[in-house]
Amino acid sequence: MKSAVETLSPTRAKITVEVPFEELKPSLDAAYQSIAKQINVPGFRKGKVPPAVIDRQIGRGPVLDEAINDALPKLYVQALQENDLEPLAQPEIDVTRLEDNETFAFTAEVDVKPEISLPSYDGIEAEVDDLTVTDEDVEEQLEALRERFGTLTDVERTAEDGDFVTIDLKATKDGEPVEGGEVSGYSYKVGSGDMLEGVDDAIRGLGAGQDATFTSQLLGGDLAGEDVEVNVKISAVKQQELPELDDEFAQEASEFDTVTELREDIRTRLERGKRLEQAAAARDAVLEKLLDRVEVPIPESMADAELASRKQELQQQLMYAGMTLQQYLDNEEQTEDEFDGEMEKRVRDSIAAQFILDAVAKAEEIGVDQQELSEHLFRRAQQSGQNPDEFVKHMVEHNHIPEMVAEVVRGKALALIVEGARVTDASGNVVDLAHLRPDGSVGEPVAEESVDESPEAAPAEA
Repeated sequence: MKSAVETLSPTRAKITVEVPFEELKPSLDAAYQSIAKQINVPGFRKGKVPPAVIDRQIGRGPVLDEAINDALPKLYVQALQENDLEPLAQPEIDVTRLEDNETFAFTAEVDVKPEISLPSYDGIEAEVDDLTVTDEDVEEQLEALRERFGTLTDVERTAEDGDFVTIDLKATKDGEPVEGGEVSGYSYKVGSGDMLEGVDDAIRGLGAGQDATFTSQLLGGDLAGEDVEVNVKISAVKQQELPELDDEFAQEASEFDTVTELREDIRTRLERGKRLEQAAAARDAVLEKLLDRVEVPIPESMADAELASRKQELQQQLMYAGMTLQQYLDNEEQTEDEFDGEMEKRVRDSIAAQFILDAVAKAEEIGVDQQELSEHLFRRAQQSGQNPDEFVKHMVEHNHIPEMVAEVVRGKALALIVEGARVTDASGNVVDLAHLRPDGSVGEPVAEESVDESPEAAPAEA
């Protein structure tokens, strides 16, 4: 077999393949055997019909078609390997010549991974925000903990912010009940803003047995986004009583003996969480700096497909949340053109990041062992809230393991780049990523440790 490559663009190639007919013999033999099992010829047992008889009975054409269909995928893959091409999509194959017993030739046009001239990725400098945990952050967590241990007591007064009320809601449009617009016996915290717009204003000042009607818009259903009349009736008003913030509470709500110890633990946990967020921001910042150093051609078909996929995913999420795209854009204070432009940039940066990290992994000969893959699959299962065994089974059955391997490889490649970078916070302090542990703490420098032990080092959009 002979093959040649014509570069149509940095991300698209045309492969021309010529195959001597004798190389098709295994596929021709298999075609004859397959057809022999499908036809009945007097005087011959099924499956034992000689090739010459098959040619007389049904013609040579169907045999050649079946042989070529069998040989083409193998020949195409062989041509890719010979020319060191990595395809990104299904090829467009065209048989250009078929001369029986002489030559078979075809072309294949396909989007391919571009060749990237990697810049130096040593000494990249990036900056992230300071790691800051305020007293207000700690007190907010303490208050949330007190609320978990709070008690509700019925009160004989009108509802105020912070009270819990039991309410019935009924929505109507032009005097007719709205399907799915009725709720009974719902417990709601006044002032939380977790329900329909206007409900808090309607509830304030109402007591048990009283009701009010207001105009709002439903978040879901056929009338989503349209004005409806909503009647809210209160059946009970409860006041939340919080436990005293003292040592006794600390012992009840935690393993600590004093409020001081509890407060210190909360601050430590917040600092660790912020440190993990800072590490993620550092990886993104370093990757962005690297993206600025190199031009990466992006296949338009790949970008279009990924953009369409993300838009569809967003539409599904909005549908489940009972929101329209316009409501989402209003919340984000964006126009549709701004949103589309921002999403397209994220998609292109994501694809470029994948190509760069793949190139780094290839240059550094980064591999993945079974333990690393298993740990990654376990983390992904946890993130999606699935049973690890069921998640792995799904990945195997749907041939997603290569994607998981690629994620691990890219994560290790990015970790290598970050390890050689200089990341500082806004105050000029060097951010220690090399010894960051999965729980957000920083360990002592140990020879065996590496940045790979930090949380999954993969670009957020990759």
